[in-house]
Amino acid sequence: MNAWVMISVVEFKLLFRNFYSVFFAFAFPVGMLLLFGSIYGNEPVESFGGFGTIDLTAPAYMCMVIAVTGLMSLPLTVAQYRERKILKRFMASPINPSRILTAQVIVNLIMTVMGMAALLIVGALVFRLQVYGSFWPILFSLFLITISMFSIGLVIAGVSSNGRMATVLSYLIYFPMLFLSGATIPIEIMPDHVSHFAKVLPLTHGVELLKRVWTGGALADSFQNILVLSGVFLVCALLSVKAFRWE
Repeated sequence: MNAWVMISVVEFKLLFRNFYSVFFAFAFPVGMLLLFGSIYGNEPVESFGGFGTIDLTAPAYMCMVIAVTGLMSLPLTVAQYRERKILKRFMASPINPSRILTAQVIVNLIMTVMGMAALLIVGALVFRLQVYGSFWPILFSLFLITISMFSIGLVIAGVSSNGRMATVLSYLIYFPMLFLSGATIPIEIMPDHVSHFAKVLPLTHGVELLKRVWTGGALADSFQNILVLSGVFLVCALLSVKAFRWE
């Protein structure tokens, strides 16, 4: 079997042994969906533009899944590997150490897709979740949100010398985005001063973008969101390449 495939399989098994990654990628978003769905149902709501609560919050919870894998799981694992000298040992082996980094990105992407799939399946079966947008704009939005969040995670992984430092940085970035971006609590019900502050958070733009195309809006109407997410990706990708070190 190809060495990279073997590494990816091992990394995938290890990732599913991490309770926090599995919980926040699968159980937490689904639990939030079931909680708010049981309270508000999925009937059209005027304050949500005539869409059901679940129809509008499901894409926000999908952004939550992307954020937890990109901002928590990926950087923490890479930083721990650096701290334990695993990356350094790969440099002394015939296997290129970049393969373990690539494998980490791939397995976290797979977990992201699986987490979003679980969310959509539960939403469709329990609350008759509806998708009003077109496939390609939604796919493009998910791709852009994912690469922007993962690029931030790679910056965290690059500057963190150990797992503790990566944990602190991830928490400082992840939790404000989680609770203020609209990924958990709908931004429509937040006070004006909070929603204005949330505009500085990249995930806010991801939530707005995905919700807009999910409900049938055009990508052209989300130019600012696309611009911000693209800028975050480009800047963080460059920073991660510059800051990353194997030991």
